[in-house]
Formats: sequence, structure tokens, C-alpha cells
Amino acid sequence: MPMYGASRSIKILVIEDDEDDFFLTSETLRAIPGSEKWTIDWSYNYKEALQFICEKKYDLYFIDYFLGGKTGLDLLKESITQECMEPIIMLTGQGNHVIDMESMRSGATDYLIKSELNPEKLERSIRYALEKSHHLKELRTNEQKYRSIFEHSIDAIFLLDDELRLVTVNNATTRLLEYSEDELKGMRITDLVDEFEEGEKVLRQFKSIGEVRNWEVKLVCKGGQVRICLFSIVTSSGYGEKQLIQGILHDITQLRTAEKSILQMEKTALISKLVQTLAHEIRNPLNNVSLASQQLKKEDHYDFQQQYFDMIIRNNNRINAILTQLMFSSGEQFGKHERTTIQHVVNEAVEGAKDRLTLKEIELVLNYPEHEVHLVADKNQLSIAILNIITNAIEAMEEVKGKLEIDVEISENHCQISIKDNGIGITEENLKRLFDPYFTTKRSGLGFGLSATLNILQSHRAKIEVDSKPGFGTTFLVSVPLPEDGQNQ
Repeated sequence: MPMYGASRSIKILVIEDDEDDFFLTSETLRAIPGSEKWTIDWSYNYKEALQFICEKKYDLYFIDYFLGGKTGLDLLKESITQECMEPIIMLTGQGNHVIDMESMRSGATDYLIKSELNPEKLERSIRYALEKSHHLKELRTNEQKYRSIFEHSIDAIFLLDDELRLVTVNNATTRLLEYSEDELKGMRITDLVDEFEEGEKVLRQFKSIGEVRNWEVKLVCKGGQVRICLFSIVTSSGYGEKQLIQGILHDITQLRTAEKSILQMEKTALISKLVQTLAHEIRNPLNNVSLASQQLKKEDHYDFQQQYFDMIIRNNNRINAILTQLMFSSGEQFGKHERTTIQHVVNEAVEGAKDRLTLKEIELVLNYPEHEVHLVADKNQLSIAILNIITNAIEAMEEVKGKLEIDVEISENHCQISIKDNGIGITEENLKRLFDPYFTTKRSGLGFGLSATLNILQSHRAKIEVDSKPGFGTTFLVSVPLPEDGQNQ
């Protein structure tokens, strides 16, 4: 459908402070073929005219350059400032190239000299102004539509320059990376990659083939949290003279965490079944050995034989203890969940580590909420789980120089326990196997502690996260769900 034609009814406002000039302009307009259906009104008041423009009362506006104390150029600029992008034709009594150029730069669709007006020139100017306005409105509509998609996308979308520096980002990018838009602008996207070498690989890939598709990277947020994302960038030529790069980040942190949790549960279940079978097969003959040795000890025997009976019983008990720990680490724990407080649980764990803390002269910083935090748990097992983490932290720190920080906070419907040390840290390779049964880096360790900790926490529907860098220490973050009775609110 054409924007302009002889059969179309249009509304025109002539903004002119001289009534005689308005009469002459309107007469010329009415001489245009088909103008019988047009509405042509007059406004001589600056504020009223501005209101009409901003309220889009008319299809087209003719503005005289001289409007009393102000000019038509002032009116044009003020309407643009208020985002009133309507088709405006500037009129003046005499030609002035400077005014002409300034009017067009300010947003006027055309510039006409009153003394040169005729129906043909006006008809052509009106047709051009209305068609241009129509195209501009379509462009603005499309821009708003795509801007809305850009701003409301759940994925982080951004534009980069040829140095991979951020130029434009959407709201999802600021939420994901925790930086403000101003902080991100000018920042090199590869500088946010957790590992320098990984960032350089991304850069080489892009320079080699001009794009990167679904590259899995770890990005460090402003607060230090690491997010796992699928990273894609591709060069685009649709930005005028500049050649910008379109980018997108899809956050898969929760997906990878869930996959890791499922894998750990499957691995634990398999080992648990194996351990239970072995423990059952060993305990039956072991019980017979224990009963037989106890019976022989009661009967007459030489004094020198007593030490052998004691040795048998002692090692029998030791094997039994190892089997119990094996069963415990494989998930075979049965405890009674009852109401307690997180302060009591952590205090029990700290008390269990007191000797180690004292011997190594480790500084302990313990921060609790002002009020008691209630939860339902097997307090003994949960204390053991916390104690295992504390023990590992103590063993990772140097004597005298060590500092252990334990912070307890309430976050929504969970209790967060942060256990931070300044020890030697854990390598990325070892982090992947940290909770595997029987995995240990200690010469005398059996690898039961953290495996048992994970099982205890899972039985409490609790989660555990580990953040560590070699040489800078380790932080364990335990999240325990709170009861839904509202007692902690």
C-alpha cells in the first residue's frame, strides 16, 4: 500500500507566526490535485506546536524558520530531543545554505523557500517526506523489536571490535559476569577466561578461521566466581563502515554441576556395592576368628601366649574398624535425624580438630550468625563431615603461618558453611578426583575422609563446592537445607 496518493486523506499542520504567510502556504497546498481530502490547520504558538508534534496529531508539519522569539530550528531540535520523530518540512523566506544544512542535519525531511513554492514542488516534497517517514518508522520498529530480543535474551549477547574488546552488551551479560555495562566496555573478552592459555587458544582459533563455535570456557566473574559457558563469536559486516564481531555466551554451569553430581553418584553406587560384598565376605570369617580367640584366651594357656592372643584380638578389632569405615565411606551410614543447630555441629567438629590446631599453631577465625540456626540432621555424622574438611585444611597449611576461617551464613532456605584455608591448594587435576573413594595424595592416607563427607552431605540433601588454586589455599562451601517450619526466619 503506497504511503502517499491523491486519494489519501492526510492531516497537515502549518506552524507559522504570520497569518498572511499561512494563508499563502495553505492556498498553494490546496492547489495540489487530490488535496480536497486533506486537513490543513494553523498553529502560531511554539509550545502548542511542540505538543502537537509530540502527540503525533498530524501526518506532516511545515515549520517556518522565524517563530517570534524562537526559530523553527529550535522547535525541530527540541522535538527530536523529546524523541518526536515526525516528518517536518522547514520553510524560510529566503535561501540560506547554512540554515538548510543545519535543518537537514537536525532531522528535517526537506527545506523549502517560500518564494519558490508551487503545487508541483510541494507535492513532491510531501510525497518524499511521508515515504521517508514511513521507512524510518519501519526501521525504528524493527530496531525496537531486535533491541528487545537483544535486551531480554536469557543468554549473554554482545558485540566486539577487531581486538575482541567489548563494545555493546545486553543485560544478561552484566548479570552473568557481575560487571556493569560501563565496566565491560573496552574489556577484552579473552581476559575473562579463567586460564590464560585457554584464552589464547580461543584467540588463535578466531584469527585462523574467523569464528568460534560453542567453545567451552570457564569465565571469572567480578566477584571471583567461575562460570562454565559455551562461547561463540562470528564476524558480522552489518554495522556500517565498522566490522564488528557478534558474540554469545550460554551458561552451562548448572548443567555441568548436575552431570558431575550424577557421575559421582553412579561411581559411588558401584563402589558401594563392591565394598558391601567384600565387607560381608570378610566379616563372616573375621567374626569366627574373634570368637575363637576370645574362647582360647579363657582357657588355660602359657603366659607367653597371652601376647599373641592380645595381638589377634587387637588386629581383629582394627580390621573391623577399617571395614566399618569402608562401609561408611561407601554410603552405608544409618543415623537418626533430629533437630539441632549448625553452631553445635560446627563446634563439635572444631573440638575434634582442637589438638591438631594447637600443635600446628593454626589461627582459627570462627564467625556465626547472631542467632542460632536450626536444622534437622544427624548431628554426629554432619560433625564428622565438617571435621574431615577441617582436618584436610589443617594438613594443607604450614605450622604457625596457617589461618583457618569458618563462616556460617543463612542464604534464602539454606545454611552456608564456608571453610577457607591459606594452605598449598589443590591442582585442577586433583580437584576432579577429590571426592572419589580411595583417592588420596597423602602417603599414609586411605582416601576415605572426603568420600565419606560427600556421602554424609548427600544423605542430608546438602551440596558441597570447592574452589582452590595451588599456592593460594582452598575454600570448601557446604550448603545445608534448612527446615521449612520457618523457625530460622
